[in-house]
Amino acid sequence: MACLRNLLLCAIFLPLTLNAAENAYQVSKIVNIQQKTRSRVLYYQVDTPVTQDDPYYEISVQLKNVIYTGEYTPRHAADTLPEDWKTGTDLKIRLEKHYIFLERSEGREMQLRLVKNTAAKSAESAAPDLSSPKK
Repeated sequence: MACLRNLLLCAIFLPLTLNAAENAYQVSKIVNIQQKTRSRVLYYQVDTPVTQDDPYYEISVQLKNVIYTGEYTPRHAADTLPEDWKTGTDLKIRLEKHYIFLERSEGREMQLRLVKNTAAKSAESAAPDLSSPKK
């Protein structure tokens, strides 16, 4: 009976510990940061749409051999990203199913909506092969 209870406890708590280890922060590198705008219709006035441009940031980070791209929409149009976030900067991130969490310098985290993930080009495949001459 005690063996069955221990087995049941292991079956319950093992997935929880694996999930906790999976959501730990990992060091990545910022590959690209772009500020973009998205037009949004506020209302129509005599069949003419009145729009507003809402800014958002598209941030790409490389973790091992995968590049994750996420969108961050600031609460206010004047909000900016932290000053120390530039291309090539190392950054701690945490991945979830649809979100990327970037750790800021003061310890808080910024949530990005995961847009896409692509395989990163390795340095070996990006360089041309010069060892064999072409005919």
